[in-house]
Amino acid sequence: MSASPAWDPAREIVVDPGSPEPMYFQVARQLHAAIEDGRLPAGTRLDNEVDLAASLRMSRPTVRQAIQSLVNQGLLVRKRGVGTQVVRTKVSRPLRLSSLFDDLATLGGTPESVVLLNQVEHAGSDVADLLEAPGLTSVRRLKRVRSSDGEPLAVMNNYLPDGIIDPTDDELREKGLYQLLRSAGVRLHAAQQNIGARLATEQDAELLDEKPGAALLTMQRTTYDDTGRVVEHGWHVYRASRYSFNLPLTNGPA
Repeated sequence: MSASPAWDPAREIVVDPGSPEPMYFQVARQLHAAIEDGRLPAGTRLDNEVDLAASLRMSRPTVRQAIQSLVNQGLLVRKRGVGTQVVRTKVSRPLRLSSLFDDLATLGGTPESVVLLNQVEHAGSDVADLLEAPGLTSVRRLKRVRSSDGEPLAVMNNYLPDGIIDPTDDELREKGLYQLLRSAGVRLHAAQQNIGARLATEQDAELLDEKPGAALLTMQRTTYDDTGRVVEHGWHVYRASRYSFNLPLTNGPA
């Protein structure tokens, strides 16, 4: 299935080079809107990057970054031999961004952290892809064990583009990551989150006071600010015996 003739990227997508909004984000935002309002329904195949870049009179890397951001959000998928297709229309729903530190404090617990890593390191291409930042050369890596009332609950890992915040170990022990980002003026807007499960490794077991092979919950989250920039990517493991995710569901059309 090809894109509907009624949807012409050269006519529908308007980019302002003088805008403070990155050009790739302008393209991604307008593609997102076309998917959301049905102009690009599920199954629609987009033009290849070369043709799309030519029609928009933009560089191929800019178009590739725009498409990749929507792939990362689950709106587009790349298929070998088929190309890039629309997967589904995004469901808009209120999203509250909070850290485990925030959640524990809200529940009346006493959140505590042991900082295992807080350093700036070289960003390889895989890390740059996770942060949707081609050309990124350095990244802040965080690793912490989060506890409540003296009992370990989770091992938290995060990558942040270097320069967004420069937290001390004391700040990471006393505050949640999102609290630190907001204090630095970062306007958190949305996130993509995946939840899964796996068995504890020996290292997990030692950090979380569990036995090797115990059930763990996993979570990966990519967080965006209000300009569409990725401000952090986290991958965490939680003790399934002490922690669960509550996902409210609402009744929808049959």
